[in-house]
Amino acid sequence: MAQASQATIGNSEFDRDTAVTRRAEGVYDIDLSADWTIINAVNGGYLLAVLGRALADALPHPDPFTISAHYLTASRPGPAVVRTHVVRTGRTLSTGQASLFQYDEQGGEVERIRVLASYGDLETLPDDVRTTAKPPAIPPMDQCFGPEDGPAPVPGSSAITDRLMLKLDPSTLGWALGSPSGKGEMRAWFGLKDGRDADPFSLLLAVDALPPTAFELGISGWVPTVELTVHIRCRPAPGPLRVSITTRNLAGGFLEEDAEVWDSEDRLVAQSRQLARVRLG
Repeated sequence: MAQASQATIGNSEFDRDTAVTRRAEGVYDIDLSADWTIINAVNGGYLLAVLGRALADALPHPDPFTISAHYLTASRPGPAVVRTHVVRTGRTLSTGQASLFQYDEQGGEVERIRVLASYGDLETLPDDVRTTAKPPAIPPMDQCFGPEDGPAPVPGSSAITDRLMLKLDPSTLGWALGSPSGKGEMRAWFGLKDGRDADPFSLLLAVDALPPTAFELGISGWVPTVELTVHIRCRPAPGPLRVSITTRNLAGGFLEEDAEVWDSEDRLVAQSRQLARVRLG
């Protein structure tokens, strides 16, 4: 049997499912895919990539440098509209805002997410790097574990895992064995299942695609994102990514998650921080 060809940037399931159609200036339509859901909730990183692509069309610069999103109401698969507004354009950076809306039973628009972002051109950045950051220590991929190594999931419970290549560090998998470490850490190799290499928009997905660090704190259940800010530092090299996420403080029913994404050339390509709500008890 002939082996299926590897998907490429611009020609992959992720690209098709995040593509927006311009209806008018600053207005874009999309049908949010059920393939990027966990239970019934559309993944926040996938949604951020959708808004990111709309802003890339609306702004004169191609790449998100920093993008901050407030998740207002839960999104569901189906029709949505993205409305963008250009705040400022400059020589090296342009700034815009965008909101994603869906429709209630009466046909009225309900705002799901509101984003403010600055875009530039990653290809124009100098290659000088001065950093104390180091890639996360993750065992080789063949010593890590993915969803396929565990019990069969409930059908339809986590459609997004079928789209991802996810191999979790065994030292952050205590929650899956009933013995969470209490450290609030999650580390994994990450990629798209169809082999598509990473780009700035898939990095927006990567920072929000691992199991919640709350699991390693001994807390199960949905951990909805309240706010997520992502910094894209450079265009990733081909090959699998390494993602490290940590939580240091859970208080008042909220926790922060700090993520780093490293590429195959040991470069820190993305960073993020999110505030998430924890359903205690």
